[in-house]
Amino acid sequence: MRYNGPSEEVRQSFHQGSNRRAYEMLGAHPVEQDGKEHWHFAVWAPNARAVSLIGEFNYWNREATPMIKQHDGTWEIRLPAETFDISSDPARFNYPEAAERLKTYKYAVCNIDGEWHDKSDPYGFAMQLRPNTGSKLCDLTQYQWQDGEWMEKRRTRDMFRTPMNIYELHLGSWKRRADGSFMSYLEIADELIPYILDMNYTHVEFLPVMEHPLDMSWGYQVSGYYAATSRYGKPHELMALIDKLHQAGIGVIIDWVPAHFPKDDSGLRRFDGTACYEHPDPRRGDMPQWGTHVFDFARGEVKSFLMSNACFWLEWYHADGLRVDAVSSMVYYDFCREEGQWIPNQYGGHENLDAIEFLRNLNIVVGRDFPGAMMIAEESHAFPMVTKPTYLGGLGFHFKWNMGWMNDILSYIKKDPIYRKYHHNKLTFSLMYAFNDNFVLPFSHDEVVHGKHSMLDKQPGDLWKKFAGLRMLYGYTMAHPGKKLLFMGGEFGHFIEWKYDDQLDWFLLQYERHPEMQKCVRRLNEIYRDTPAFYEVDDSWDGFQWIQANDSDHSIVAFTRTDKKGNSILAVTNFTPTFYPEYRIGLPYGGTLTEFFNTDRIEYNGSNQFNRWPIKAENVQMQEFPFSCNICVPPMSTVYFTYDKILPPPEKPKRTRKAATTGHGAQAPETPAEKPKRTRKKPETPAEAATAEKPKRTRKKAEAPTEAIPAEKPKRTRKKKEESTN
Repeated sequence: MRYNGPSEEVRQSFHQGSNRRAYEMLGAHPVEQDGKEHWHFAVWAPNARAVSLIGEFNYWNREATPMIKQHDGTWEIRLPAETFDISSDPARFNYPEAAERLKTYKYAVCNIDGEWHDKSDPYGFAMQLRPNTGSKLCDLTQYQWQDGEWMEKRRTRDMFRTPMNIYELHLGSWKRRADGSFMSYLEIADELIPYILDMNYTHVEFLPVMEHPLDMSWGYQVSGYYAATSRYGKPHELMALIDKLHQAGIGVIIDWVPAHFPKDDSGLRRFDGTACYEHPDPRRGDMPQWGTHVFDFARGEVKSFLMSNACFWLEWYHADGLRVDAVSSMVYYDFCREEGQWIPNQYGGHENLDAIEFLRNLNIVVGRDFPGAMMIAEESHAFPMVTKPTYLGGLGFHFKWNMGWMNDILSYIKKDPIYRKYHHNKLTFSLMYAFNDNFVLPFSHDEVVHGKHSMLDKQPGDLWKKFAGLRMLYGYTMAHPGKKLLFMGGEFGHFIEWKYDDQLDWFLLQYERHPEMQKCVRRLNEIYRDTPAFYEVDDSWDGFQWIQANDSDHSIVAFTRTDKKGNSILAVTNFTPTFYPEYRIGLPYGGTLTEFFNTDRIEYNGSNQFNRWPIKAENVQMQEFPFSCNICVPPMSTVYFTYDKILPPPEKPKRTRKAATTGHGAQAPETPAEKPKRTRKKPETPAEAATAEKPKRTRKKAEAPTEAIPAEKPKRTRKKKEESTN
């Protein structure tokens, strides 16, 4: 993007923390001056003694190209574009790769002690391939997007009432070339898009694509927040990958890491010799568990840096959403810290109030400026109201990973089926809070590393039980309220844990069971995408009803999912290898159940126990339900039925007419006539009729023998007194 000099108001907004386009005033930008192309460089280093621009163009000489300090602590310089071109000195730059190396630059920063440190550009749009750490000149405006139709539809798409089934992947290990090297962004596009379409996913989620120095971090220790990692190509090629995904109708979510950054000397750490981006107190500025620095969310320049970065990926790379990593570490000072490693806020609490304010403001800006873009929180400590609007006191995210559900279900699945009945609450507890937030159900990369086993190997038992159990689990998950996420490899039963430095074991698809597993997941994804009952009402009991929640002895659960039109699907899951040819379940209405999916079918390598014919509900009460029927429940399986309900004759029209009469005056002439019938108010009865009715009641009581009703004597006495007075 071209440089447009900031006004004083824009500069001040950067320092105040409200500038969402700080990347337009800082970093390296092309600009025209005196009819010639130049490059303008600007960096914020308020406490530096001196800053110089260094690179191949000046032999990395720290004294050759000094920058000029501005009144607000930024340093700037502008150089002719030919300075960074071979044409500036063909004889000097006549070696291989000279053209590319001439585009590389850094800032040499002299701190107050006179020490020099060579720093990457915090706002650089491209970087060298690790282990090199130089920034590179890059004009992002050169790419022409072709996804206008997708972006326009996204603006009006209701993300809460449409399907979202996410395939999470790491670009460096999904697939590789035959020689083991990384595929490029464009090569990934050619392979990934047909696969996603074939598997019926709606979205992909990329582990961080920002530049990072260490492969082992998977991208979660970012050094170049504005630079697409050069491992797979150039920034324009990542744009092309996302563009092609959009043209194919596939959404793109990018993992974003605003919580912490690595301590590499070439990065943000003590940028000008002082703590610019991190808090100076290590009890606030260090994350001991990860060996990284924590951003100082009280500083305006840091807030502008991060807010601008989030908006940068949404605006310039057309990301459809950001999954915000490690939100808990942002909002709690004591996250993964022992006593003495943190200090409380001004009220004595452990909440990081500055980070909370930053997240709220960020989500407001994203909602305002990027309609249809999603903000998704990975929050693991039950912080309240994560997805509630900010005006209600929430953080303002659109979705939150349901870490509680994930931990409960995986803990349950690891247990031998014979013991699962003692832990049945792990299946049902999630519905106690399922509608408190808008959830994504994640089986992510974090669950298949560090000795946690692969999704397949978490299942106990022999191979048959492992595959049956995984199909069962995926079927149960797809029917449970919440959007869906599965990490790559889980869809075909990857045997071993994920390895970041090698591609997935795609050769497994040549062996039995794995192709059937992939086929089952493909069909589940298709059902989810095409069945509104599974996604339209994820946030209330209107879309969910327990049918069988308490059968812990058999480890069976059953529930219905219902769409906005009232169409229902019955899901039944058997978490044991026991087969039940006849299992009776209650139903709220009469009607017919028709099986349409079963993880135990032979085409998925199951035992092929299924309900061959439609099943009619009988007028036999079971538990709280007036109807019931017997169904076949296969071993280690999830079964879906269409539930064609026969609803009783509704009384709602009568209630509706009455409501319309009183509320809207639709039948105003009838209203006076109906009131006496309902209330029989005595004041509205003519006086003659009222006096005439009283003697009738009195005479009836008087006709009874006085000795039989001694209590009536006072009544008669009172009446006589009344006559005497008359």
